[in-house]
Amino acid sequence: MDSVAIVTGGSRGIGRATSLAAAKRGYKVVVGYASNKAAADEVVGAIEASNGKAIAVKCDVGHEADILNLFKQADAFGKLGVLVNNAGVVDATARVDEMSAERLARMMNINIVGSILCAREAVKRMSSKHGGTGGVIVNLSSVAATLGSPGLYVDYAASKGAIDTFTVGLAREVSTEGIRVVGIRPGLIDTEIHASGGEPDRAHRLAHTVPMRRVGTADEIANAVVWLMSDEASYVTGTIIDVSGGR
Repeated sequence: MDSVAIVTGGSRGIGRATSLAAAKRGYKVVVGYASNKAAADEVVGAIEASNGKAIAVKCDVGHEADILNLFKQADAFGKLGVLVNNAGVVDATARVDEMSAERLARMMNINIVGSILCAREAVKRMSSKHGGTGGVIVNLSSVAATLGSPGLYVDYAASKGAIDTFTVGLAREVSTEGIRVVGIRPGLIDTEIHASGGEPDRAHRLAHTVPMRRVGTADEIANAVVWLMSDEASYVTGTIIDVSGGR
């Protein structure tokens, strides 16, 4: 396979697991990373050690110039087949009446605008309308979109609710152009994102609220992502799958 898969936020957590899983299925992987070059290089090294192909590209999806460069580098690497919109941020837990405009602007710019701009660039390359031969866009949402995350980060939940709506809308917009657009809503997953919100032990602390009584792993999310990427999911579009242990 000579198809390229771009994974934004691909150096850690769910992004790392997805990058490795995509490489195992034969994709050439572009590992997007915002700041941790060492982590991204480690992922590339792991893929190359298994005879896969990968490159790391610095890309803060909060900056359009970075996104344009990411896709330019991907173009030089091969033909784009998949975009995994994984990059996103969470902030310290807070009530809405404690949130600053700066916090909200950063959250929405990275989690929503960044994902839409990445999708825009992918559609330009994949769509039959633009001479492309199709592809798949997988958007990472969160069960927070359905739970609302009161008292924690309603803003993050709202940003992921927007991703759900965007997934459905874009899927229907490009459904006759060879592109499938799908989403994943992870539940409580054991990744570093909780630490960035000031609660590194949050997932395990709340494991009892999950019907399956445990947190999920990044690999369990990646397995769902790569299935959606595959031809096995060829009739799936505009769908968002909960991978949340029933939460």
